[in-house]
Amino acid sequence: MLANSWRWILGILLLVNGFGASHAECGRSTAPLDEYTSGWGIDERNTRHQPRSRLNRASISDLTLRWVYAMASDTPRSYPLVTADTIYLGDGGRGLIALERSTGCERWVFKHEGEFSTAILPARIKAQDALVFSDRLRGVYAVNRDTGALIWHATVDEDPLAWYSGSPIIVNDRIYVPISSYEVALALNPLYGCCTTSGGIGAFDLITGEKLWYLPTISEPPEKTYTHWGFVQHYGPSGAAVWGAPAYDQASDTLFFGTGQNYSHPTTDTSDAIFAVNATSGAVKWVRQFTENDAYTAACNNLAWQHPNCPKPTGPDVDFGAATVLVHTSDGSSLLIASQKSGDIYALRPESGETVWRRKLGRGGIIGGVHWGISADEAAGLLYIPISDKELVGFPAPGTPAPGLYALDIETGEQRWHYAAESRCAEYECVFGLSAAPIATNDLVLVGSIDGYLRAVGTEDGSLQWQFDAWQKFAAVNQEPAQGGAFDTHGPIVFDDMLVISSGYSYVGQQRGGNALLVFQLDENDD
Repeated sequence: MLANSWRWILGILLLVNGFGASHAECGRSTAPLDEYTSGWGIDERNTRHQPRSRLNRASISDLTLRWVYAMASDTPRSYPLVTADTIYLGDGGRGLIALERSTGCERWVFKHEGEFSTAILPARIKAQDALVFSDRLRGVYAVNRDTGALIWHATVDEDPLAWYSGSPIIVNDRIYVPISSYEVALALNPLYGCCTTSGGIGAFDLITGEKLWYLPTISEPPEKTYTHWGFVQHYGPSGAAVWGAPAYDQASDTLFFGTGQNYSHPTTDTSDAIFAVNATSGAVKWVRQFTENDAYTAACNNLAWQHPNCPKPTGPDVDFGAATVLVHTSDGSSLLIASQKSGDIYALRPESGETVWRRKLGRGGIIGGVHWGISADEAAGLLYIPISDKELVGFPAPGTPAPGLYALDIETGEQRWHYAAESRCAEYECVFGLSAAPIATNDLVLVGSIDGYLRAVGTEDGSLQWQFDAWQKFAAVNQEPAQGGAFDTHGPIVFDDMLVISSGYSYVGQQRGGNALLVFQLDENDD
């Protein structure tokens, strides 16, 4: 407990010392936080459908690159927050940045050296407009949106190795924070005794940052299991990380979220599972597991290593890493949509977890299937599912890859159409696949591909309406070198007549890094 307290204090000191306004060229924002999103999922149900957009099939041909901002990181992971005059984003290693929406001019930079990993969330705290975000290692921060002053900083003390990778959501003055554990990466060290931590989700008071409850995904304490090399002790169970933003149902006050694989044996019935949890108390309503005995760490990434921290038997590593989505159907009922790295898509009854339909798309795998999330268009009755199906070198992915964007009927799971493209070249980083989460608006779905193309596809038939090749150098408004790369992670955000997306993600799968924040806008002549 003492060690955790010191870590919490250190995090505050780092934040307070690291933040400070460094630019004031454009002045402060005069617009209220009349946000276009409530967070990563656009709404609290994670539909990633944006009704406040002028982009459609008639106008998309007039979408042009307006300006580019060069970020410090070549693996950007911040999902921007947009207001009427400002774009707020996190730039790993540099800080929280406010850019004038029309020009890209820096309003301010609040210095922060940590890794931004989530969406920037809007909040109203004690009569202050606030920005909420997660640092992947240091926890969750709430800061004043104009001064950068720290309002609060929160961590999950129950997990000494917490990874704050998934975007929180804010509901009713409560913030819900998904928790994973970086033991999955520490296991690469053969001298590390794997593994003792689990994933979970924490609830915090939005006004004070006080923890309300914490639910670990594994209730059993880890025990010693065996040793390797005679002295490196192994432990289990562990893992079942929560990687994606939870979805929230206001009517039943329920949170829904998915979990990943176990990190060690013995495995549990809460890995590769979907949870339904009372949002006020943290009590579990139901849990449904879909893949049993899935144990995997980064030590397994190349099976030829025969790494001692790769659990045996080795699982397929088919997380529910993508955010769950709660959709409304034509008869007024709801379905919970869960998307897995196996390439399986499930529609569940939110009150019980009972499966209504299941559809398998592609072969799936460690970096196959669905990674970050999907989009739901309730008016059209469609789900838009991105499939990667890329193979990790050194770890086989049996079956035939079938990457692309799929449209499924919300109520039946029937496939309506499939969009795919050829890989741009024979090199491994050129492989076509969709790992980033898409966003839908009007009659378009917008999604970026691993091989550097941003595309708009028609929702009626999956036909290509517009595309942009980001594998190029750009002249950036901040006079720094800017290079486009793979589209991955959070995907695009659209609003009014604009589209914003980060290009570049070199974190996994031998993809091309980049540091270009691309801002597109319809031509002024567009009606």
